[in-house]
Amino acid sequence: MDILCSVVVPMYNEEAVVSETYRRLTEVMEKTGCSYEIVFVNDGSRDNTAALINEICDRDERVKLLDFSRNFGHQIAITAGMDYSSGQCIVVIDGDLQDPPELIPVMIEKWKSGFDVVYGKRISRRGETFFKKFTAAAFYRFLRNMTDVNIPVDTGDFRLIDRKVCDALKRVRERNRYVRGLISWLGFKQTAVEFEREERFAGETKYPLKKMLKLALDGITTFSYKPLKLASYIGTLISLGSFVYLIYVLVQRIFFPETVQPGWASILAVSLFFNGITLLMLGIMGEYIGRIYDEVKERPLYIIKETRNLNEDK
Repeated sequence: MDILCSVVVPMYNEEAVVSETYRRLTEVMEKTGCSYEIVFVNDGSRDNTAALINEICDRDERVKLLDFSRNFGHQIAITAGMDYSSGQCIVVIDGDLQDPPELIPVMIEKWKSGFDVVYGKRISRRGETFFKKFTAAAFYRFLRNMTDVNIPVDTGDFRLIDRKVCDALKRVRERNRYVRGLISWLGFKQTAVEFEREERFAGETKYPLKKMLKLALDGITTFSYKPLKLASYIGTLISLGSFVYLIYVLVQRIFFPETVQPGWASILAVSLFFNGITLLMLGIMGEYIGRIYDEVKERPLYIIKETRNLNEDK
C-alpha cells in the first residue's frame, strides 16, 4: 500500500530559507519511497515568504499553502497545518533547517515499526547562546516536575505523528496551545530519535525572549495548576506567620511594656514584603483567568486568507 506522508512547515518571515527548505525536503522525501505533500503555513509574514511559496506551488502540486490573514503564532500555524494534512503520517518541522530534514526517513521507519509518535530529541544545540541553552534546559525540567503529564525534556515540535494522533489532536481546540505537551497528553506509543540541532540556515530567530516566555507560560498553565496551589500554600504560611507575630507583639506589650518596639523602617519593610507577595499571587491567578477568558470567547484559532493546491482549490 502506498503511504502518503504530510510535512507541515510553519513559516514567518522566512524568505531567506524558503527555497533551500523546499529543496532539502523534496530531496529527502523522494528517497523515502513514500508519496508526500509539503504543507507550508504562512503565518502572516511581512516579507516575500508567501510569494516565494506561491511560485513553488505553481510548479509542484505536491506543495500546499495555507496563507493566514495575519500572524496567529507558531503553535497555531502548526495546528492549522495538521488540520489540513491528508497523510497517514504527519511530520512537523520548522522552516529554518535547524531540525535536519534528513532525520525524517528514520522517523518514518520508527513509525512503520509500530510507534504512533516519533519526536526529535536534541543532544546538542549549535549556534545558541549559553543563556538560551540554560533557560531551555531549566524550563523543560521545571515543566516535567510541575505536571503529571510525561512531557519529554529537550524536545521541540519536530516530530512525526500517526493519523489517529492527528485526528485526536483536532478535538483539542484550546487557544493557548503548547502542541508538544498536548501530544504527550494524548498518550499513544511514543519514542525518541536523537539528533544534533544545527545553526539557522539564514535569517533571524522568530522566538525572542518575549515569545519564549509566552510559550513557557502556556506550557505551565496548560498542564499544571500547581502555581495556584502554591499561592494557597504561601498565603497559608504568611497567615500563620502573621498570627505568630501578633501573639509575640501582644506578649511583649503585656509583659514587657518597657521594650522598645521597632521603628517605621521595619514596619514599612514588612508591609512591602507582604504586598509584593499578594501582588505575585494575584498575577498568577490573573494568568489563569486570562486564559479562561480567551477560551470562553470561542473565536476560531486562525483565519485563512488564501490556500493553494488543496483539494478544494481544484
